[in-house]
Amino acid sequence: MSTIDPLQNNYWQPESVVPESNNNQSLGQEDFFSLLTTQLQYQDPSKPVDNAEMIAQMASFQTSEGIAELGTKFDTMNSIMNSSAALQASTLVGQKVLVPLDYGHNGGTGFDGVAVTGAATTNVKVSVENAAGEVVKVIDLGEGSGNMPFSWDGTDSNGNPMPEGKYNIKVNGVQGGKEISLPTATYASVGSVSLAGGASGVVVNLEGLGGIAMSDVLEVAKA
Repeated sequence: MSTIDPLQNNYWQPESVVPESNNNQSLGQEDFFSLLTTQLQYQDPSKPVDNAEMIAQMASFQTSEGIAELGTKFDTMNSIMNSSAALQASTLVGQKVLVPLDYGHNGGTGFDGVAVTGAATTNVKVSVENAAGEVVKVIDLGEGSGNMPFSWDGTDSNGNPMPEGKYNIKVNGVQGGKEISLPTATYASVGSVSLAGGASGVVVNLEGLGGIAMSDVLEVAKA
C-alpha cells in the first residue's frame, strides 16, 4: 500500500479549502481566519509557517479592513457636512450677497458694488457697460482707499431707465501718478442654493447671473 511522503509533496490539497463566498462578494474577518486555519492545517510539515509572517498577514488584513471602514465613515461624514452646508446656505435665499464679479444684474433698479483700491487712489470712476460694450453711465467716486462702495440706479447718463439684464463694470483710478484698473465686487440677490456634488460643494444661484460657489461669497447683506 502506497503512502504519501510529506517531504515529496509540499502540500496536500483537499477538494475544497476555500470557504463559501459570502453574499456581498467580499472577504470578511471570519473568512480570513477560516483561510488562515486551512493554511495551518495543510502546511508543509518541513516548512511550517513562520510566526512573524503569520502576524504580518493578520496585521495587513486588520489594516485593510480598518481603511475600508474609515472610508465608509468619511463618506457618511461628507454627506452629513454637505447637507448641513446646504441647510445653512438655504438661509441666504432672498438675501443679497457680495461676490467678486465685474458685472451685475439690473432688475430695473440697478445694483450696488464695491471698488477695491487697496491703497490711496484718486479719480476713481466706475463705468457701467451694456452687453454691446457701450458705456451707459459713469459714476465718479472721487478719491479714497480700501473698499469704496458705489451704487448704480439702473439709468443712463440722461436719467433714462435701462433694460433689465446683465451689465459689466469697469473701475479705473490713479495710484502713484499712474492710471490703473481696479478689481470689483457686486451685490446680487440669491434665488436658490443647490448641491453641485464633487469639489464644487454648495452652489449659490444668483438671480440673473447664474451660480457661484458658496466659498466665494464675501458678504451677506439685507435685501
